[in-house]
Amino acid sequence: MNIVILAGGISTERDVSLVTGTMIYKALQNKGHRLVLLDVYMGYEGDTENIFTLERDWSENLGTISEINPDISAVKAMRNGNPECAVGPNVVSICQQSDIVFLALHGQNGEDGKIQAMFDLLDIKYTGTDYLSSAIAMDKAISKELFRQFKIPTPKGIVISKAEKHMADVWNIYPCIVKVNCGGSSVGVYIAYDNKEFEEALNKAFALENTVIIEQYIDGREFSVGVMDGEALPIIEIAPKVGFYDYKNKYQAGSTVETCPAELDANVARAMQACAETVFRALRLKTYARMDFRMDKNFNFYCLEANTLPGMTPTSLLPQEAAVVGMDFPALCQKIIDISLEKYRR
Repeated sequence: MNIVILAGGISTERDVSLVTGTMIYKALQNKGHRLVLLDVYMGYEGDTENIFTLERDWSENLGTISEINPDISAVKAMRNGNPECAVGPNVVSICQQSDIVFLALHGQNGEDGKIQAMFDLLDIKYTGTDYLSSAIAMDKAISKELFRQFKIPTPKGIVISKAEKHMADVWNIYPCIVKVNCGGSSVGVYIAYDNKEFEEALNKAFALENTVIIEQYIDGREFSVGVMDGEALPIIEIAPKVGFYDYKNKYQAGSTVETCPAELDANVARAMQACAETVFRALRLKTYARMDFRMDKNFNFYCLEANTLPGMTPTSLLPQEAAVVGMDFPALCQKIIDISLEKYRR
């Protein structure tokens, strides 16, 4: 097949996406496919005729993940043409030549359904869930409303806009979590232990987005559960060596201890996996996703959010979960392609 792997973009998760795309590209090289790896924002300014037969390493010089999220203004300065357009030169025309686009995007203009909606209008097939479920899952406030409707346990909290910042004065439970509504990779997520830290966290979060979620902090253990085609994979536990599971601890090798399958009572594990599958259905997800959980000292677990395009980097969680059931990384990538194509036949 002719496959475009689409990565990059201009979200705060740009670096993660580029590494995800590189890993997928290298994993699929031995599967007999003709591959093109593109940065959706920078695009491609060469000749697009017969692009899938070019002899070149598309992953060369795509970069690595640093300890801090990327400077998007610096990225925009490198682009020729209109820097505000989220899609670079020739991206659409190259994707139209493909049999399917493997979405390795994260965050804004990737995981929020906008690219998926554009591809649906242009009749371009892509991996992962559709535009509507992408948008629902990306909006944490809407997700939490659906969690409550489907009786999915989730931390108590409130949603406020920048114009309603004064409404945060009613919050008096510490520690608490302050996080942006549509962020990812723990960018814009802060823990506040008192009023001073709470105010600082609000200011930082509102500097990134206009809508912020304040919720109770669940003191305990952290887990993640991948779901493929509606069925849960083994649970993975995440234990940062220092601090919480922030951007640095997610993507710097050796920063976090990850145990899969997680050491849990069998009944608790089955209940958490069943909850992840319920989240998958509640958010109308398709193909695959990953759900994040916290569990307190009394073994009560709470779903934090769903990730519709989970990271596929050397330290990512979904590949580790798949490996436990005997699916290596290339096989996982191929499986995602197969079940994504299947959704177009249903």
